[in-house]
Amino acid sequence: MTMTYEKLLEIKKKNEELVLVRKLVASKAEEMASHTAYRKQILVCGGTGCTSSGSHKVVDALEKEIKDKNLTDVLIVKTGCFGLCALGPVVIVYPEGAFYSQTTPEGAKRIIDEHIIEGRICKDLLYPETVHDDGDILPLSGTNFYAKQMRIALKNCGVIDPENIEEYIALDGYQALHKVLTSMTQDEVIDTMLESGLRGRGGAGFPTGRKWSFCKATKSDIKYVCCNADEGDPGAFMDRSILEGDPHAVLEAMAIAGYTIGASQGYVYVRAEYPIAVDRLTIAINQAREYGLLGKNIFGTGFDFDVEIRLGAGAFVCGEETALMTSIEGKRGEPRPRPPFPAVEGLFKKPTVLNNVETYANVAQIILKGPEWYSSIGTETSKGTKVFALGGKITNVGLVEVPMGTTLREIIEEIGGGIPGGKKFKAAQTGGPSGGCIPSVHIDTPIDYESLAKIGSMMGSGGLIVMDEDTCMVDIAKFYLEFTCEESCGKCSPCRIGTRRLLQLLDHITRGEATMEDLDKIEELAEHMKVSCLCALGQTASNPVVSTLRYFREEYINHIQNKRCEAKKCKDLLHYVIDPNKCRGCTLCARNCPVNAISGERKEPHTIDIDTCIKCGLCQQNCKFDAIYME
Repeated sequence: MTMTYEKLLEIKKKNEELVLVRKLVASKAEEMASHTAYRKQILVCGGTGCTSSGSHKVVDALEKEIKDKNLTDVLIVKTGCFGLCALGPVVIVYPEGAFYSQTTPEGAKRIIDEHIIEGRICKDLLYPETVHDDGDILPLSGTNFYAKQMRIALKNCGVIDPENIEEYIALDGYQALHKVLTSMTQDEVIDTMLESGLRGRGGAGFPTGRKWSFCKATKSDIKYVCCNADEGDPGAFMDRSILEGDPHAVLEAMAIAGYTIGASQGYVYVRAEYPIAVDRLTIAINQAREYGLLGKNIFGTGFDFDVEIRLGAGAFVCGEETALMTSIEGKRGEPRPRPPFPAVEGLFKKPTVLNNVETYANVAQIILKGPEWYSSIGTETSKGTKVFALGGKITNVGLVEVPMGTTLREIIEEIGGGIPGGKKFKAAQTGGPSGGCIPSVHIDTPIDYESLAKIGSMMGSGGLIVMDEDTCMVDIAKFYLEFTCEESCGKCSPCRIGTRRLLQLLDHITRGEATMEDLDKIEELAEHMKVSCLCALGQTASNPVVSTLRYFREEYINHIQNKRCEAKKCKDLLHYVIDPNKCRGCTLCARNCPVNAISGERKEPHTIDIDTCIKCGLCQQNCKFDAIYME
């Protein structure tokens, strides 16, 4: 069927109360719940993080209990990511807003028996921060993790069923597309994007409106709209979570982009390692077609637009726009020289707009709420919010969205809950393999494009990896360089040879085989790669090395001159030692040593021959007296 605006409003009115109840605080929710078909709504995170923790087993347990007890007025909804991944599986019961964390199938049975049937919240199963000292349940917005967040791109994640288009429609879904097609010219849409200040969230931060404007101005009989969902940075899961929790937001924005530039076909390039995202995106596309929101004559306006999925094989280089388009064309994913830029000659040599998932997730709300609303958020040059995948040595591992300009300290200490085990913050890596390490001295740096660039890092797509005092920064630089070296497509010599040579130099440092002159070679080679590599992968590959050299040079020097790794991460610079005060001479270590490197009399302290020792660690594993350590 072709979706008319009247039908859209009818669906919205029919479903909005059902969805809205989940967004209300507990004090208002009871009143709203009385108007819905369900007495209780149980939301279970169905994102990859919680699914890997067993949320599907929790859903099975809940459904079984509800069926066995004939609870027809209770609705179970599998949503996208709530954000607090460290506490998964997450279950929220509305209208109370009770936030159950690390839920098990056994806990699910208790939730049904005690909370749903008896009306008694299982407070021992709740996320502790949501329980007030007097026993009252606090809304999520009152917790440290959520208090400073502002959800725009993640607006519907954890709120709606991503596999039900009507729930998306109930929260203004496809209203922006209708507005654009019926009351805005192409230039007015571009002006709105420009006035909003929205910049690409894929890493480069190029103004979205300008990109669309360039493509619109290019004359061609065929144009394309592409979505980059090839999220390849280690530890990044922002785009995946949006596709899993709110796929229609991306489809609606792509259709708006298609109208704006004059395109009728879109492609979402997503890596095959994201099966949940792919499944939900496929469902969303099929539903949008069924409702006439993709395909021919959308809203009866004569505008045609459809979307297809293209699966990537996991090559990091295919996150680069020209390599991505080459891969969609069915060729080996390698970058092309620019110019010509994709807005002039992109996919199949036709003008193409390409934005990443998070960029698209902002578009519909900007259209509906106006550019002034969006530009009022963030900083002077970095408008809106940014989604980060917060990981590493941090208490609250998860997905966060904060206004641009929020400081690194606020994200780490308040939203992230600080460093576990009372350890000190040492550095944070932003921008993934293309970014840089931010030392503790810059913890009060505002997170925006210009501020990060000024201190030698970059926004990137949104990975934020936190490191504590036990981190070796040379080892971190080597880790990222190993990744880019492995992921280099090999098309250009500066990248193919340069990344491998940089890795060799770092390897010499971590093995204690380097000289001080090697640091000069690293800096010289990094500078050459920045100006001579074909694409951004090679041009930025040295950033983790350069930034750690800039802020943690003494660690490099200690590795080279003193042959020591204070963090005890570089194995070749360490050796096992037996503490004579703890050793009881039980001979267990000597009996388990595969190379007979341990000697000593029974009931007397033993010693290790460091020249013979192969550092397998069996001695330490077998010692019952904690007498063996590395130094």
